[in-house]
Amino acid sequence: MVKKSTIFIARKQELPLDSDNSSPFLKVMISIAVFLFAVTLAGVMSINAMLVNWNESILGSLTVQIMPVNNIDKEKAAAQTLAHQEKAIEVLKKIEAVERVAPLEDKQLQALIRPWLGDGVKLENLPIPRLIDVKIKRGAEIDFVDMAEKLAEATPYASLDNHKLWLSKLISFADGLKMLALAALVLVILVTSGAIFYTTQTSLGLHCYIIEILHQMGAKDAYIAQQYAKRTAWLGLVGGVIGVLLAIPTIFLISGLASQIEGGIISEARLTFSSWLVILSLPLFSALISMLTAYYTVKNTLQKMM
Repeated sequence: MVKKSTIFIARKQELPLDSDNSSPFLKVMISIAVFLFAVTLAGVMSINAMLVNWNESILGSLTVQIMPVNNIDKEKAAAQTLAHQEKAIEVLKKIEAVERVAPLEDKQLQALIRPWLGDGVKLENLPIPRLIDVKIKRGAEIDFVDMAEKLAEATPYASLDNHKLWLSKLISFADGLKMLALAALVLVILVTSGAIFYTTQTSLGLHCYIIEILHQMGAKDAYIAQQYAKRTAWLGLVGGVIGVLLAIPTIFLISGLASQIEGGIISEARLTFSSWLVILSLPLFSALISMLTAYYTVKNTLQKMM
């Protein structure tokens, strides 16, 4: 008789969980949590992409600056500056760790200076420093002190910038932001799990008499826990979908605001296709967390009650 009763119970949902007042609260709570989780996660993945791009593009390169020669004759001064640039290029090409040496053209230099001086200034009449972009071979070890000394011997107008001094501070700042974001993600998961835990316990207290009858009819704790798990998983899925749908336009809005910042640094922070797949899969993650939290909350609580 016990086996027949158990089979009969398994085919129906005897607990009136859909009528619980906690269902709308949990749905809203999970929606807000997934929204915050998605936006924060997008920030973390964007920072990771930005750090990777910096390491590949900026840390693998350096810049050599040739200060302009001062002379009353502008044409003569420009020719002398170009001569010093050629001397620096010859030195750089002899270094084994250097993969590519590319001096910037006049149009490129003027494009770099124009945002600072504006369009009203005739840049071609200014003594603009020459810049040489140097690409370092991947994984190559380079002695920057030795390189600077060789450049100084070739021309006193050359100076070396390997970007590491200012970029290391920027990377430390980005790492700090990433750690704060990860801490926020953990906090969101804990708060959401806590809300599911306490609402589930409250529901168990409200339905304690029905649960006692189910136990007398042969129902196991696992069966009751499964009913709570299925219902909470559905709430987690619906709340997760709502949260992601709200998060996507927010992510695009933040991305649009960030793209307006000139300078190229923030533009390296972008979401890849795999990043979007992770964000879109958050409702499944939300349903899983909700289901497991509810299931083990019911099992542990019933073991203490009975």
